[in-house]
Amino acid sequence: MSGTQGRGLDGAVRAWREIAETSVLLDGFHAIKHALRFGALVPSALTSDRAAVLALADELAPDVRDALDALLVEVPDSTLRALVPRLHPTGVAALAERPSRAANLDALARMPRSTPVVVLDDPRNLGNAGAVIRLAAGFGATGVVTTGTLDPWHPTVVRGGAGLHFATAVERMDVAALPPGPVFALDAEGEDIRGLKLPDDAVLAFGSERSGLSAALRERADHLVSLPMRPQVSSYNLATSVGMTLFHWSAGRPPGAEA
Repeated sequence: MSGTQGRGLDGAVRAWREIAETSVLLDGFHAIKHALRFGALVPSALTSDRAAVLALADELAPDVRDALDALLVEVPDSTLRALVPRLHPTGVAALAERPSRAANLDALARMPRSTPVVVLDDPRNLGNAGAVIRLAAGFGATGVVTTGTLDPWHPTVVRGGAGLHFATAVERMDVAALPPGPVFALDAEGEDIRGLKLPDDAVLAFGSERSGLSAALRERADHLVSLPMRPQVSSYNLATSVGMTLFHWSAGRPPGAEA
């Protein structure tokens, strides 16, 4: 992978500024690690302590150490913080090319499908959306789709997802254009999930933190499904609900089944 190391400090900073507005910000070591592992194109990475980042790679992610070594450029801490105001405690940030929307849509539409798609219906909390993407990547889900106004590639979402946007297909779509497959929508009035087997090609839909499922999504649903919950407890956190549902799906698969 070609990096910015040979361009010098001024050239590296200039290159960062030229592409920052059109790139995905990878804020912190873990986001960069995951992005590199899952094939992201990363043209620029800056740190205020190159030796410390490479030591962290030696300890936690030796598989990406060489890529980081070729990529990292050390800049003064003040310069880095001017470029990345909410700098991660690991003191490193990178810019990556956003995956092709056409390629993501193709992956989401492809059938037969061996793992579910997660749909967040008009989510509002950026951190929750990031946590869901991290969960979905961990379970090997085909992708995460959001409806509504939230940009699933917002820097705060990418930070919450620890760079795992590159491990699954993440896109925003209208309800009418959702990927194919039976839609299982989570709703308190639905059938208890413990009595159901979720198919591999399921579209698992979750309502917003504030108002639940939209009318359009509810109408699109093939099944309404509920999670077990003690009476008088109002709801679960969105990421918790997604995690419980994906675990229930995965529990119906044989151990070692490929995602």
